[in-house]
Amino acid sequence: MPRLLPNFRLQSLRWRLLRAVCVAALLGLAATGVLTFRQAQHQAEEMIDGYLAQTARLLLALVPDNGGHLADLARRLATLRNDPSNPYEPPLEFQIGRADGSLLLRSQNAPDIPLATAPGYAVFEHDGQPWRMLNLQTTADGYRVQVVQSLELRDFEALEVAGQAVVPIVLISPLLLLLIYVSIRRGLKPLDDLASDVASRSPENLEPLTAQVAPLEAQPLVSALNQLLVRLRHTLDKERRFTADAAHELRTPLASVKIQAQVAQLSSDADDRQHALNQVVAGTDRATQVLEQLLRLARLDPLTGLIAPDNIDLAELARQVFAELRPPTATQAIRLAGSDAPLLVRGDAELLAIALRNLLDNAMRYTPGSSTITVFARQHNGALALGVADDGPGVPPEELPRLAERFYRGRDAHAEGSGLGLAIAQGIADLHQARLELENLAGGGFEARLRWVPSPTA
Repeated sequence: MPRLLPNFRLQSLRWRLLRAVCVAALLGLAATGVLTFRQAQHQAEEMIDGYLAQTARLLLALVPDNGGHLADLARRLATLRNDPSNPYEPPLEFQIGRADGSLLLRSQNAPDIPLATAPGYAVFEHDGQPWRMLNLQTTADGYRVQVVQSLELRDFEALEVAGQAVVPIVLISPLLLLLIYVSIRRGLKPLDDLASDVASRSPENLEPLTAQVAPLEAQPLVSALNQLLVRLRHTLDKERRFTADAAHELRTPLASVKIQAQVAQLSSDADDRQHALNQVVAGTDRATQVLEQLLRLARLDPLTGLIAPDNIDLAELARQVFAELRPPTATQAIRLAGSDAPLLVRGDAELLAIALRNLLDNAMRYTPGSSTITVFARQHNGALALGVADDGPGVPPEELPRLAERFYRGRDAHAEGSGLGLAIAQGIADLHQARLELENLAGGGFEARLRWVPSPTA
């Protein structure tokens, strides 16, 4: 029990879903941020390279027109140097010369690099720092221009631009996680409502849950819960019926036992006292029989099928039950009409023996003492049957449909009984996919049997 709450928290669907979605969202945002950063950094470097090329071409355009005033040009260009504090105006250094490599003009901080290098972009080191260089030359005038920029400043500017592109993603991440949390809570609200509905119910409220409000994924769960509620309601109804039946059926014999015990206490005559004690024993026997029958019903009611069915030989079962019983009167005869060949069915031998004993007990109680009772197991037209027949007066036809009802003993029944024997036999027949058939015989008498009808596909 102490570990139930931590396990429950770990298994919370909301937090598992929230954790999975948030992790996926954060990974997606991180991947987007990395790709955006790299793309922005690449674009910034391309723009700075373009700025180098643009500056180089402007210088090549200015030099031919100012060939005799290069010193003045150098002073003017020095006054137009970029503001070092502005990261978006990267400082550029340059050298201007002729095609033969002679130097004509250079900026104040330009690295001293020969002009006779190959045209195009290149990276070199100067004073322990990397620099980016672009060499251009004109074909007509033979001028060369070399524009350089510190890679350290260049990378800082590229990172600045790329970082500004990633900032919106970083700022929107908490809002996105909040929206995910709210969305998951709203999405799982039907489950919360379903849980609240179940939690708020009283033990007596076993009505089915409303399936329309639950999401599609929860419909199998709702359906299973409704089936469980139906089974639980049936079980509780059976328990209430069992309690009511027990109270009803045990009240009379227990009251009789109490009265006879009081008579025995107050009686001074030995014969009267012995008669009262005999009645106490008889009442106790009746209460015991009723209780046993009720307990059998309580055992059968919850079952929906046989737990461990096995192959049962009905002929052998009839012989065993016949050998165990004795007739209640000297004039009543009981005989066995079995089969030499095995009559096999799938079932529970103990339950089938109980059903056959109940049928035989009913026949012995409700037929005249001079009648003959037959216990049989037979096969006819492919159907197997196990039951009891007698040559007594039979049962009024209008009472036949009610004989298997609980506590129904017929209007003309005078023998002691609980009225549960045939109800128990009916329950056992249902568990074995058999039929309990009760009928008056054409030549006189009554027959009660469990009959297995073969299925059409058998």
